[in-house]
Amino acid sequence: MSPKTPKESLTILTDMVLPAETNPLNNLFGGELLARMDRACSIAARRHSRRIVVTASVNHVSFAKAVPVGSVVTVEARVSRAFKSSMEVYVDVWIEDRESGERTKANEGIYTFVAVDETGSPVPVPPIEPETDLEKERFAGALRRKQLSLILSGKMNPDAATELKALFQ
Repeated sequence: MSPKTPKESLTILTDMVLPAETNPLNNLFGGELLARMDRACSIAARRHSRRIVVTASVNHVSFAKAVPVGSVVTVEARVSRAFKSSMEVYVDVWIEDRESGERTKANEGIYTFVAVDETGSPVPVPPIEPETDLEKERFAGALRRKQLSLILSGKMNPDAATELKALFQ
């Protein structure tokens, strides 16, 4: 399988926050934002693998800034690393200032998707070749995050987590 770059999976969803999608403080519901993030990540994973994909986990979500009603929200997702059949997808959420048009990063998340066949069995995915410094940083971090997750779930012996151990040596 030929490697792909993160930009080949880039998915950008832009939408406006409507009143029915907000909480009593007139900010976007967290669950609504998570759904938008999941959709963008799903499309990015599907673009990378060209297969059916399922959400395996939401590894990290950071709600750094409230998203007020009327905001233009842009969700950008791309595959940051591919493993055997799973893909880590990094997602950034931006809000646009109504007057200046300036974009501010409001939130981010990391999702894991698995590519499957029509019966739901995992299938191999192409590797990732990061190009930019940010892509390389996210690529390297993905292996450490995966090792930590495997250790916490009891599926990996901490001594085998070479990437994680290297952080502390």
